[in-house]
Amino acid sequence: MTILVTGGTGYIGSHTAVELIERGYEVIIADNLSNSSESVLDRIEEITGVKPKFYLIDLTEREPTEKIFEENKIDAVIHFAGLKAVGESWQKPALYYRNNITSSVVLAEVMAEHGCKKLIFSSSATVYGEPKSVPISEDFPLSTTNPYGTTKLMIEKIYTDLATSDKEWNITLLRYFNPIGAHKSGLIGENPNGIPNNLMPYIVKVAAGELYQLSVFGNDYPTPDGTGVRDYIHVTDLALGHVASIEKMTEPGVHIFNLGTGKGYSVLEIVNAFEKVNGVKVPYVITARRPGDIPMCYANPDKAKSELGWETKLGLEDMCRSAWGYAVNKLKK
Repeated sequence: MTILVTGGTGYIGSHTAVELIERGYEVIIADNLSNSSESVLDRIEEITGVKPKFYLIDLTEREPTEKIFEENKIDAVIHFAGLKAVGESWQKPALYYRNNITSSVVLAEVMAEHGCKKLIFSSSATVYGEPKSVPISEDFPLSTTNPYGTTKLMIEKIYTDLATSDKEWNITLLRYFNPIGAHKSGLIGENPNGIPNNLMPYIVKVAAGELYQLSVFGNDYPTPDGTGVRDYIHVTDLALGHVASIEKMTEPGVHIFNLGTGKGYSVLEIVNAFEKVNGVKVPYVITARRPGDIPMCYANPDKAKSELGWETKLGLEDMCRSAWGYAVNKLKK
């Protein structure tokens, strides 16, 4: 079975590619390298012994996207490609709408033209907006608090309408929470270009001395220590959720799953755990809240467990230890 992984040199995409290859799937990767590096392909090969076929393309462009399907028999697509920073989406909303939505529509159109109608979409817990309660189940009301989340919700709607109009489509929408950590090999992990937008890579850069201090956005939320609470999930567990979804793609229609641990940790709990596990200091300063951030967000993962047979195996210490292990490995090179 051949799987096209869009955004496959990125953080979650590369870990998913590894898990797919190790289970015998043929993986083809498409990425524009806007927030990743082609060297990730070599690291995937070092881990798995297989170097995936790679297309350097922008999915907003139809002709190069069609080329992938003309040159390969694709059985299913896992669609990660897209811009993903909440803060940046407020600064550049038009860029997020154009890139994320256009690429998703072009991809679906090209897939349909070539008879490939199995699609897993990388959605997000941001589609729940500011939930009235936690944990969050898949049947909660949907809304958004930032442009990034709005693009995810709009794409979910587009793909749902697609499956409604054509009963041959088999679409899985995976709403996942906050992936952190790195592969146990230390060869792949979260390595964004420029200043990180996400918590863990920022912590890592501060611990490594590359950045002076961590900015904690707000300490006046209605949470135990005043800082935002999120459901942090090890990226390897998240990757295995995508593998489980591929293996369960038997019934056409739209299938929706939360991928999370079911437990929330605050920003300061993450900082303290990172310091304790790795024996390093992470200086931080409290700053103003960030637009679009919500106080608390964590999953009810029961549906994924019962229908996909998937649940998380790795805990917070594993997440912190592996993230630092990847950083140390990079510093050695």
